[in-house]
This record gives sequence, structure tokens and C-alpha cells, in this order.
Amino acid sequence: DKAYSLDAGYSSEKWSGSLAYTEVGEDFNPEVGFLSRSEYRSWNAALLRRIRPKDLWGLLELRPHVSYRGYWKFDGFQESGFLHIDNHWEFKTGTELHTGVNFTRDGVIEAFEIVDGVTVDAGEYDHSEAQIVYFTDQSRPFNFHVRTVVGGRFGGDRISISPTINYRIGETFRSEFSIRYNDYDLPNGDFTANLARLRMSYSFTPKMTLQALVQYNDVSEKLGTNIRFSWLRSASSGLYVVYNEVDERGIGALPRGREFILKYSYIFDVLN
Repeated sequence: DKAYSLDAGYSSEKWSGSLAYTEVGEDFNPEVGFLSRSEYRSWNAALLRRIRPKDLWGLLELRPHVSYRGYWKFDGFQESGFLHIDNHWEFKTGTELHTGVNFTRDGVIEAFEIVDGVTVDAGEYDHSEAQIVYFTDQSRPFNFHVRTVVGGRFGGDRISISPTINYRIGETFRSEFSIRYNDYDLPNGDFTANLARLRMSYSFTPKMTLQALVQYNDVSEKLGTNIRFSWLRSASSGLYVVYNEVDERGIGALPRGREFILKYSYIFDVLN
């Protein structure tokens, strides 16, 4: 089977727009790539307007926009749909507020267990949700943003709150701490799911960096750690040292898994 994609875009000082169509066959092999889903057709479209008021509430720019993405099986069954209507309020202080509403469709072909003991039945689920995003000035060394979504999901209700704190010191140290809280009230059961994540990066030089990622999922009670040291030459070649560890903390958990990876690559011209 084959896969192909067609897309077009337009951008000017006041308007931006895009339109795309993608089709992926059932047995398409991406070789070195990755497919999140197969055997589908999809449409994506977006339109955005930029408005810069002369004197309105300290606003720098307004960006009302609408976008849609949808995925269908070849027999016409719609797996997912997402209509997004929003406006970004960007203030001269650097603060931003995004106020939007989403209209969603989830098509479930076979029932599945979303968490232990809670099943989502097969069917088509149409919902709406409110979305609010708030940013402090992202140019400052310490900044904060939070994303909140409240609405329906899989025949029930969902509340999602995702705060993130960023801190950096010059061009050498960067850090990010985030928590994603989800509260589901579904026809077959209620549950909460939380994911905490910490990212840190320190640059000794522009080509020598130490990075760390630690995240914890309270549903699976899994703690994951990734530490990577890179010493680059050109075209991403050079030395990579990576350490991974997964700690299962639940009842009857498996022992810790540890992985150490060493990679070195060098680019040379065989003709010289």
C-alpha cells in the first residue's frame, strides 16, 4: 500500500491559512519513520486573522482563528474529529490569554479499557469543551503557563489542568516542571490520572550539553529517568552517552530496568 499527502498554505501580514489531505494505506511501511495510525484518510484546514489595535486594553495583537482536523477509515467511519474556534489575546506586557471552544468526535470501533476497571464502549462520541490557556511573559527567565480544558469525553465529563513552570539562567541552564491533571467521570467509572515531568538542560559550550528528563505516571505508578550527554561536531555527529531507567512502583511490580547507550559518529569525505 501507498501513502501520500497534499497540502497548500498562505501567509500574509494579516492572514494565514492552510489546507491538507493525507491518505495512508493499511499495509504501508514507513521504513525508518513512525505512524501513530494506519489505514485512514484525513483533512486538515486552518484560517487565522491578525489584528493589531491602536489602543485597546493594552493589547498588542488579537488572533482569532478556526481549525479542523478529521480522520476517516476507508469504509467511511470517522475515527476522530476536532473543530477548534479560538482567539489569542496578546498584551504589550508579554502576557497572553487564549479563549477557545472545541467540538470533538471520537469513533471507537472496539471497546477498550482506558484504565484498570474502566471500559470505554464502542460507539461514536460527540462533545464540546471550553479551553483556556494563560501565559506570563515568556521572554523572562522565570515564566509560567497553564492550560485548562473542561467538557465532555467518551460519553462523560473531563477536566484537564496542565500548569508548567519554566526557569533559565542565561544561555547555559534551562528547566521546565509541569503537571498534567486529568479527572474523568465516565458512564462505566470515574478516575483521575496525573503525569509529572521535570526537564533540565545545561550547556557547557554550544556543542557540549547535559540533559535530563524525569517523569512520573501515577496511574501505572511508573517513574522514568533519561540522562543524555552530547558532544557534537557537525551535522549532529559526535559523541552521545545516554542512561535510561524505568522504575515500576506498583503492586507486583517488575524490577527496575536500566539501559546505558554509547554512540559515536564521525563524518568524513572519502574523496579528500
